[in-house]
Amino acid sequence: MSIGNNIRTLREERNLTQEQIAERIGISFQAVSSWERDEYKPDTDKLIKLAEILDVSISAIVEEKHNPFKTKETIYNWEHMKTYVKTTARNFKLSNTLKAVDFAVDAHEGQKRKRSSTPYIYHPLNLACHALSMGILKDEIIAACLLHDVVEDCGKTLEDLPVNEETKILVQLLTHEKTTDENRATVMKAYYDSIAANPAASLIKCIDRCNNLTTMSWGLSRDRIYRMIKETDEYYPRLLDAVKATTEFNNAAWLLKYQIESMLDIYKRLV
Repeated sequence: MSIGNNIRTLREERNLTQEQIAERIGISFQAVSSWERDEYKPDTDKLIKLAEILDVSISAIVEEKHNPFKTKETIYNWEHMKTYVKTTARNFKLSNTLKAVDFAVDAHEGQKRKRSSTPYIYHPLNLACHALSMGILKDEIIAACLLHDVVEDCGKTLEDLPVNEETKILVQLLTHEKTTDENRATVMKAYYDSIAANPAASLIKCIDRCNNLTTMSWGLSRDRIYRMIKETDEYYPRLLDAVKATTEFNNAAWLLKYQIESMLDIYKRLV
């Protein structure tokens, strides 16, 4: 793809018009149109502003792209995952998990994953399936995987959850207050300190981070990707240590460390 095609594609992906781009740069929309037709190329200062507006690197605009690969936002069907979790819960008598599945589906009804059409419930179901695939069959852990976002994102309270107190404690630990640029560092440090003191919460949070790392390339802005990488580097070694120190989670600890660190390394090389 040419520079012009790159600019048009990136602009349309962000639902921006040529007029909006032009206004933010301080030029005419005809100039933007001429870039997209490859009649002219933006000079350096305008290219820098354009990259900031589109939230991409300059190389993403100027490099010719030959991408033969097809990408996809999901690997598994969320309804199939729901059936698998419920069947497993019945077979192993995981009563909290059985209650949590339908509650989570209802709570996240209508929500989508960031910058996608994927139903949000795909995410907590993915966590539950990930835990089960690693041999984790503790009822409260699977239930908390399913419910970990409902208090933070769905307007629910801990009292609303149809599960036992141990599960509610895990959900509470995995829920943090809304942050601002000013208080984020303080809030997140206290949040991760609390999680690190609980091996089960640490396990769930590491699985959560694995899933979020796999989707952040298309679900997050460039600034949020940098923040996610730094946050993972800063806090997750402690969580992995807490998981590893728990005998029943040893196998999961090995897999989670490999998944998190290998994905981080890939992102660091690409960004």
